Amino acid sequence: MCAAEAARPISLIEAKRLFHPLAHARVLVLAVSGGPDSTALLVLAARWRRARMSGPKLFAATVDHGLRPQSKHEARAVSRLARALGVPHHTLPWRGKKPATGIQEAARAARYRLLADFAQATGADHIVTAHTLDDQAETVLMRMCRGSGLTGLGGMRKVTPLSPSLRSARTARRVARSGDVLLMRPLIEISKARLIATIEREKIAFSEDASNRDPRFARARLREIMGVLAGEGLDAGRLATFARRLRRADAALETAADTAARTVSQWPWSMEGPIIFDRDEFLNIPAELGLRLLGRAVGHVGDEGPVELGKLERLYETLVSGKRAAGEGLRGTLAGAVVAMGEKGLTVERAPPRRRQTAPQSLNHGSREAPVTARKSAATKRKIKKKGDSASRRLAEGRLALRLYRGRKRLAPARHRNRLAAHRRP
Repeated sequence: MCAAEAARPISLIEAKRLFHPLAHARVLVLAVSGGPDSTALLVLAARWRRARMSGPKLFAATVDHGLRPQSKHEARAVSRLARALGVPHHTLPWRGKKPATGIQEAARAARYRLLADFAQATGADHIVTAHTLDDQAETVLMRMCRGSGLTGLGGMRKVTPLSPSLRSARTARRVARSGDVLLMRPLIEISKARLIATIEREKIAFSEDASNRDPRFARARLREIMGVLAGEGLDAGRLATFARRLRRADAALETAADTAARTVSQWPWSMEGPIIFDRDEFLNIPAELGLRLLGRAVGHVGDEGPVELGKLERLYETLVSGKRAAGEGLRGTLAGAVVAMGEKGLTVERAPPRRRQTAPQSLNHGSREAPVTARKSAATKRKIKKKGDSASRRLAEGRLALRLYRGRKRLAPARHRNRLAAHRRP
């Protein structure tokens, strides 16, 4: 692609094609930070909607993370532009304490939670973001550096359900009733240069986030070497093509895994009871399909979040390497699931609740209350030391005595009850 083509502004005809998949939505939430990409998204979406006789209602939303002094001014600038385009705008502040480390990951999670809550409030089930071809290339490089598998190296999809981990509990409950909140990326195949050219042609101002060039962050460091890679032929377009081909292969493997699941499973999967694979059938299917089936089963019955690929691969290798040990059971846990290989089948079921570690029972006491008593006594002493004043000390002692006597199925003596009552009076 020549330089002139790479920086060609987006026409209204092209915008109609890009936003056509969204034509039948009821409400769209446009995520607009004020940078060049999202500003172009706001402008193009507003003009596309204005050119239609009917279509979705648009809302623009700006998440103010409160991490930079300029963020409030940028949100107000977006509000003014949205008003000029006839699009209602809302600023969504990220309140609360910010983490000292992993700030970009935490900000991303907070951003999507706030956007999902706003989508719920407006009746929208589509959140539209301004991810570009350049963002796709950077995402593929980052995932490559982190050792992602085939699915991860496929990059961002144009349409994808909002991950449950990125939704607030309130939104997750609504989604369970009415369907997924969809993330839409209509500009994922458009270069950043074309979006900048589009808003510069209209003489529309935009902001620049200094953190995008901060070398403390991995994405910013990768962005710096993109020019070097492009000089060797590995530009954003090539990386996006690489990702698209991997998505195609991944889709084929997912279809094959669907077929394998029906062949290998001893009965249909359900939320009740374990998943059981025929041992010989499971060990004879290709390794990639076996790995995917195992990951699906663990994710289906487990309750500890996404399955890490590296841990899944190690578990799978353990199961396969022990296949010749007839009669010798193999057992492991992963992401809240117990996986056990027997002579006839591979069983995947939910792990029992984790047991709290308790101190060993004293040999001088027949009751199990002794170690519990010791822990409570130590905890109470720490509280007394911290509080310091005599009233707090007497109150803590009384509470301890009451707990100890109740633990032995006896009522506390009257003096302890009276002491507690005296300290509870105003």
